[in-house]
Amino acid sequence: MTPGTEIDPVSGASAQVASAAPKLPTTTKRPWIRRRGITGALAAFGVVAMAAAVIAPTGMALAEQPEADTATAFSLAVEDTQDLTVTVEGATIAPVERGSFEVYVKPKPKPKPAPAVASTSTQSSSSAPGPVFYTGGGAPAEWMAAAGIASSDWGYVDYIVSKESGWNPNATNASSGACGLVQALPCSKVPGNGYDPVDNLRWGNGYATGRYGSWANAYAFWTANHWW
Repeated sequence: MTPGTEIDPVSGASAQVASAAPKLPTTTKRPWIRRRGITGALAAFGVVAMAAAVIAPTGMALAEQPEADTATAFSLAVEDTQDLTVTVEGATIAPVERGSFEVYVKPKPKPKPAPAVASTSTQSSSSAPGPVFYTGGGAPAEWMAAAGIASSDWGYVDYIVSKESGWNPNATNASSGACGLVQALPCSKVPGNGYDPVDNLRWGNGYATGRYGSWANAYAFWTANHWW
C-alpha cells in the first residue's frame, strides 16, 4: 500500500487520502533566536561599561595619592620592630643600629693581694712580751704617799701588803698570776705597770674602798678569811 492510501472498513475499497501537512524546511532559521543573541551581547557590554565607569575614578585617585599618605600605623610599627628569627635552638634577635656612639667600659679592678701575715704558731714563745719588773728604789711610806693613800690607813695597808707580797714589788703568784704588792688579779687590770709599786698601790686603794668601803673594812675581812 502506497502512502496516502486508506482501506474502507465496510467496502474494503481503497481510497486516496490527503497527505499530511508539509514539514518546515530544516534550513530555515528562526528570527527570535537571532534577536535573543543580540540582546544578551548588548547586556554584557553594558555591565562591563558600568563596572569600568565605577572602578576607573577610584583607580585614578589611588594612583594620584602621594606615597606618604599610604603609610599606616601597622606599616610604621613594622619598621620599628626588630627582625626575629626563630630556630630550633631558640630565638635569635638581629642586632639593631641605634646610633653612632660607643660605650666604653673600664676593666674591673683587680684586688690587691693582702700582705702575708706570719702564723702565730711559728712565732717563738720567747718573743711574747714578759712582765716588766720593778728595779727602782724607794720605801713603803713613799710608795703609799705617792699612790694617794691617807696616812691614817697606812697601818691597814701595811698589814695586808705584808701578808700578800712581803712588800716585794715583783712578787708573782705562780698559780693565779696575781702580781705586785697587793697581788692584783689579773695583773693586766692595773693601769700602767702591775709591778710598779705606786701603780700597784693606787689600784689597790681603789679596790679596797670600792669593794669593802674602806681599808679598815678590807683589813677586817682579810683577818677573818685570810684573803681579800
